[in-house]
Amino acid sequence: MNGDELAQTIKRLARRMGFAAAGITGAGSMPRAERLHTWLDRGYDAGLAFMRRNLAGRLCPSELLAGAQSVICLAVGYAPATDGEALVARFARGQDYHAVLKARCRALMEAIRAAEPNFSGRAFGGSAPLMARSLAAAAGLGWIGHNGCLLVPGFGSYCVLAEIVCNLPLPPDEPIPNRCGDCRACLAACPTGALQEDGLVDARRCISYLTIEHRGGIDPALWPRMGVRLFGCDACQAACPHNRNLPAGDAELTSAAPLGGAGLANVLGWDEAAWQKATEGSAMRRITWDQFLRNAILAAGNSGDSSLVSRLRVLQAAGPDQAALIRWALARLGEGDKSFDSPGGQGV
Repeated sequence: MNGDELAQTIKRLARRMGFAAAGITGAGSMPRAERLHTWLDRGYDAGLAFMRRNLAGRLCPSELLAGAQSVICLAVGYAPATDGEALVARFARGQDYHAVLKARCRALMEAIRAAEPNFSGRAFGGSAPLMARSLAAAAGLGWIGHNGCLLVPGFGSYCVLAEIVCNLPLPPDEPIPNRCGDCRACLAACPTGALQEDGLVDARRCISYLTIEHRGGIDPALWPRMGVRLFGCDACQAACPHNRNLPAGDAELTSAAPLGGAGLANVLGWDEAAWQKATEGSAMRRITWDQFLRNAILAAGNSGDSSLVSRLRVLQAAGPDQAALIRWALARLGEGDKSFDSPGGQGV
């Protein structure tokens, strides 16, 4: 079959394998490459060393596979049928999307090989040196909004992305024009001011980065703005008009209750073994127990729920870990030294 027929066959196969959207772009130099350099130059990567490694592959997919000519870009939606609790970001409320994407990419590659025996490819699903959103935008899956997220028509920004870099000379799809217009709802909604007018995100202030990727202490000036969040943040996405009235997302990514349905009072009483059990098979395993406990104490301090004081007292008595943060949380709930109740207090 010719290139156009093969491209349409691949898209049909992608839908059959459970992908909500599929598009194709070339494997040459990356569009929007200058934005990555600007982001890095400003220090918005917050010291994420992996973002500066293998820049050649990140900026040119053909570096990742000998003979690469095309990139098949794929998306799976995860919008929940009901919003539910906000402790955990929507993308992490079901099975670990990395495993879901990997399995579906593998099945799709087998199906493509059956249709075209000369096919050779390499799949990536959220854990590779690729600019996934820029590739997806180039492949016509959607456009990149002011909050840096890819917006896919009919699925909004509640999508996880995968790519198959392959050797097939497939015709590229046309990009979709940006439909954000003058809307700035996402910028106004960001609790910490992490979103910039030029669409770049300062990870040093981003709650998703701080609760997931950041392993150390969090800037005390941001503590009161972190909200009641244990893993990730959907504030900018929830404010987006394109994320309203969406169909329920993929069952594998939305069916499980985050943390087994446990609330903040419950998780503050967990030990590491209980956390391991509750997060098994979840994307929440990207963080450590210490990070989770840090996030839970922050959330308690911002909850306004005085019933959590007893839980915090137990943690306080257990040892010095997170001591300043616990004192701050207690002060926020009306207990202990009130000088810890603001970023200017002695506890910070």
